[in-house]
Amino acid sequence: MGSGVQEQRASLAQGEVLPLASSSQSEHTRPVLNSLFSGALAGALAKTAVAPLDRTKIIFQVSSARFSAKEAYRLIYRTYLKDGFFSLWRGNSATMVRVIPYAAIQFCAHEQYKRLLGGYYGFQGKALPPFPRLLAGSMAGTTAAMLTYPLDMVRARMAVTPKEMYSNILHVFVRISREEGLKTLYRGFNPTMLGVIPYAGISFFTYETLKKLHAERSERPHPYLYERLAFGACAGLLGQSASYPLDVVRRRMQTAGVTGHTYSTIFGTMKEIVSEEGVIRGLYKGLSMNWVKGPIAVGISFTTFDLTQILLRKLHQMGHTTR
Repeated sequence: MGSGVQEQRASLAQGEVLPLASSSQSEHTRPVLNSLFSGALAGALAKTAVAPLDRTKIIFQVSSARFSAKEAYRLIYRTYLKDGFFSLWRGNSATMVRVIPYAAIQFCAHEQYKRLLGGYYGFQGKALPPFPRLLAGSMAGTTAAMLTYPLDMVRARMAVTPKEMYSNILHVFVRISREEGLKTLYRGFNPTMLGVIPYAGISFFTYETLKKLHAERSERPHPYLYERLAFGACAGLLGQSASYPLDVVRRRMQTAGVTGHTYSTIFGTMKEIVSEEGVIRGLYKGLSMNWVKGPIAVGISFTTFDLTQILLRKLHQMGHTTR
């Protein structure tokens, strides 16, 4: 003990800088902050890119009008003529308020769950086996959805109502709370949770699996840009197809207050949709648009997250080498 103190004093006498006690703590917090930032950027870019398609899909989901690609195009074109080009992004500010924390939490949680499950199953620092890989994605999606749900509710309301009804995000919160009660902000929560488990699980599982197979067969640790986009597109296609009926139910329950319906339970909502519109035209309404929108959004999201993470690591390494 005494010799250690003497060595420390000798080092200080020679002008040597001792490492700070907080440096190890910063090494733990830096990856978390990096993944939060990368996830936020990934979500913002992905959702902004497909916002007009997303808004159109929600409008069809919450109405009894029959969906077709032709009708979707007409709706987009009529909106453009009536309210202008930027009206196609109406509700995108609410989307950003919701999607930035959602994506940040989801990607960050996924990295942490991968690390925890890797330690539990003995695969620390390596690709997880299939079941933990699926579990990490589902847990990440569930965590993010639970923490940001009211923002998703607000975003759905803004997407399907005229701009005269709600002037901004805060106005939506205030008016719903006053006219429909605070519980309304969580209407559609159960189908959201049931839907996000297969959606996030399958999306992350597919993307991580394709990257793993690519690394094994190509012997390249990092896929090219177009390969990442393709892996993400496959992940989005499979994930959204698996959970789509619950997405329709969620939107119907979220917008019931402005569409004149009284959807209260998952089963009751599904039953009413099927009786009025049929299984395919009701529960899968807008799925073909999702097959265009989903792969683009998820491909951009996963690719942006990976590339931002790589860039931040390189910047950190450069900062170390210049010291």
